[in-house]
Amino acid sequence: MPDTTPMLEIENVSKIYPGRRGMFGSSAAVHALTDVSLAVKRGESFGLVGESGSGKTTMTRSILQLETPSAGVIRFMGKDMAQLSAVEMRRLRAKIQIVFQDPYASLNPRMSVHDIVTEPMLIHVETLGLNARQRTDRAAELLSLVGLGPQYLRRYPHEFSGGQRQRICIARALASGPELLLLDEPTSALDVSVQAQVLNLLFELQDKLGLTYFFISHDLAVVRYLCDRVALIYHGKIVEQGSSDEIFDNPKGDYARMLIGAMPEVRVYAE
Repeated sequence: MPDTTPMLEIENVSKIYPGRRGMFGSSAAVHALTDVSLAVKRGESFGLVGESGSGKTTMTRSILQLETPSAGVIRFMGKDMAQLSAVEMRRLRAKIQIVFQDPYASLNPRMSVHDIVTEPMLIHVETLGLNARQRTDRAAELLSLVGLGPQYLRRYPHEFSGGQRQRICIARALASGPELLLLDEPTSALDVSVQAQVLNLLFELQDKLGLTYFFISHDLAVVRYLCDRVALIYHGKIVEQGSSDEIFDNPKGDYARMLIGAMPEVRVYAE
């Protein structure tokens, strides 16, 4: 069972982008997030679900401190991320990693798999303390962990399928020894059969490594399969949250009922 200690706490977070001045006047300010509060427990999978433009990306960027919230607090392991020094933030980033949606766009085609997977180890060398040989050994270990193997270390992204590329992205995300993985629609660019393989891999990795997942998606079937708890975001506001069973079996709000009513039959991902 997941630990009840919150690993990630988001309290009353808002993000407002100011309007722009133009030749024909000023555009209105954009309220990307409004008073968002969430708590992700250690060891669980938490799903954030919403349509395009609902605020999912802004929320992700705020957690990574790539965006500064206009109001509210984001804490990781009890620490207010906005109050950390540059050195403290660098150390903390080793504990938070992200797997992006598109495995074709998120890998540098000019870098070998070895260089892709070991790059985070170089960035966080002060924290990890690995020399060149140890980094190579760790990269080989990570490739085996995600279902590939050390024989792929010297190959390049164009030599792999979409599912294999996403496995490489997962290996890269694990390279710094994170405790929290942000999964930004990691299967939406993949075929359904490959989605099943990647989702089952994520299950296995969570069990082996004790990872916490923050899963961002618009695919309710995937979220129901993977996530313990779910929050629905609409126009930057959390409109409903609870356990997966509560949200999918007994939705309370009109938006939740609309989404679930439009959801196709849930796919079975188990192998």
